Amino acid sequence: MFDHVIAGVTVVDGTGGPAFVADVGTRGGRIARIGTIGADEESRSREDGTGLMLAPGFVDPHTHYDAQLFWDPYATPSLNHGVTTVAAGNCGFTLAPLNPDRPEDADYTRRMMSKVEGMSLVALEEGAPWNWHGFGEYLDALEGRIAVNAGFMVGHCALRRYVMGADAVGGQPSDEQLDQMLRLLHAAMDAGAWGFSTTQSSTHTDGDGQPVASRHARPAELLALARAVGEHEGTQIEAITAGCLDQFSDAEIDLFAELSAVAGRPLNWNVLTVDAAVPERVPRQLYASERARKAGGRVVALTMPILTPMNMSLGTFCALNLIPGWGPILALPVPERIARLRDPEVRAEMLRRADSKEAGVFRRLAHFGRYVIGDTYSDANRGLSGRVVEDIAAERGQDPFACLVEICAADRLRTVLWPMPTDNDPASWALRAETWRHEDVLLGGSDAGAHLDRMCGAPYTTRFLGDCLRGRRLVGVEQAVKMLTDDPAQLFGLRERGRIEAGFHADLVLFDPERIDAGQATLVHDLPGDSPRLDARALGVRAVWVNGVEAIRDDAVSGAVPGRVLRSGRDTRTVSTR
Repeated sequence: MFDHVIAGVTVVDGTGGPAFVADVGTRGGRIARIGTIGADEESRSREDGTGLMLAPGFVDPHTHYDAQLFWDPYATPSLNHGVTTVAAGNCGFTLAPLNPDRPEDADYTRRMMSKVEGMSLVALEEGAPWNWHGFGEYLDALEGRIAVNAGFMVGHCALRRYVMGADAVGGQPSDEQLDQMLRLLHAAMDAGAWGFSTTQSSTHTDGDGQPVASRHARPAELLALARAVGEHEGTQIEAITAGCLDQFSDAEIDLFAELSAVAGRPLNWNVLTVDAAVPERVPRQLYASERARKAGGRVVALTMPILTPMNMSLGTFCALNLIPGWGPILALPVPERIARLRDPEVRAEMLRRADSKEAGVFRRLAHFGRYVIGDTYSDANRGLSGRVVEDIAAERGQDPFACLVEICAADRLRTVLWPMPTDNDPASWALRAETWRHEDVLLGGSDAGAHLDRMCGAPYTTRFLGDCLRGRRLVGVEQAVKMLTDDPAQLFGLRERGRIEAGFHADLVLFDPERIDAGQATLVHDLPGDSPRLDARALGVRAVWVNGVEAIRDDAVSGAVPGRVLRSGRDTRTVSTR
């Protein structure tokens, strides 16, 4: 007897091969048959798939669901958009291990995650139990209570903090402390961690405004930890440096190549920004992959197949704070901040720094005339929501940045700002399509679970499929599905996931090709403590199954929690670079 049968559905199996019409039956959490299943054959449930498409569950290679899964086992909105497997523990930031001799480390970790990944501090405090110390205990705390499959890297910052305490920020480990870090990393991978993640990015600061712990690590420490990764089955490395945002330095390219080569494991980084206005960026970033292959490693760039809108504000920490020279001004008390922003000389210097080479990818944020005004809070700004700043500035006879400052000042800097993308041109989309074909480029980088009130990258799967089926059609649907399923599954060595194949786990997405898409991101207050986040509806997704159990039906969660904590070795095989 089948558990469920989807009859007459168009199967896009994840291999990239032509779609075909078949009946698909599941049993015991696995795909039992693909072909013909007679109406007389017994099944607990059956539905007609005529006119619909069935794809493997999507795999999101870069999320930060480490905390959210405790108060939201469904990893919304990712699961709604067909994502059945998430990779978390990225960028060197994890909630474990925690030193049992220093209970204050949990508070430090929460404040760091709130600052560096834009998570609600109240949600972190109230939504997670914080009842673990070792990494294995953290994984066990999630086991049996999540609706998606989830794998976790172990973060460098947590390893350093556990061993070095407050000295992790600014200090260097002794030989004994490095050995202790290595033992912790080995224990985490023995318990099922997918590998090791780290950051050296200049944008990553902790709750005290200091560079996060891993940024103080020297190459010898990083290489020692990478070697440990290579001693375990089914493991990976994920790393971030300052050059990920724009263009790598020679030292960063060498570091990535060496980390991957000494481990004999793939290293992925986030995120490759593609813009035809900066044609030299893609070749430079992908030179890291070329260099790694020559050294016996593999470096994989993650890139998003959509333009993810991200809101800004002069009142709260956001990407504007990361523009060189802007952070100190935007960190001032609001009255002083407004006074400084109203100073023409200050604005002129801010604009100069924002358009300088050192600003890197943040130069994209300096086109203030292209910003759209979002939510406003004062009578002076009534009627401005939805309007473009350059139009308002022309009416007022102001330059765009001065106009934007006055609008925000009237709201005591609470105004929500939406920068329009500068790279939404045909040439940039053509360059993206070309870049996606590179063997060391993988779709992903949603950051789902992080920056919750600023961006909503989770719907990239449905938005991309809608674009491939009815929009730009840069790739066919078969290839698009492969890029969202089998390609990341192969990178991570996921066992029997990523394809619709007999015997594989029944992670499935049933969708209407005429409707598949994502709705507009809207602000909702559904986190612990009534904290806000951006959410977006899934359009055209009929149902999502995780391990054969229906988890989503018509954009609503079923209440079932069929997901699994995917552990290295057991659930992942080794993807060697040697």
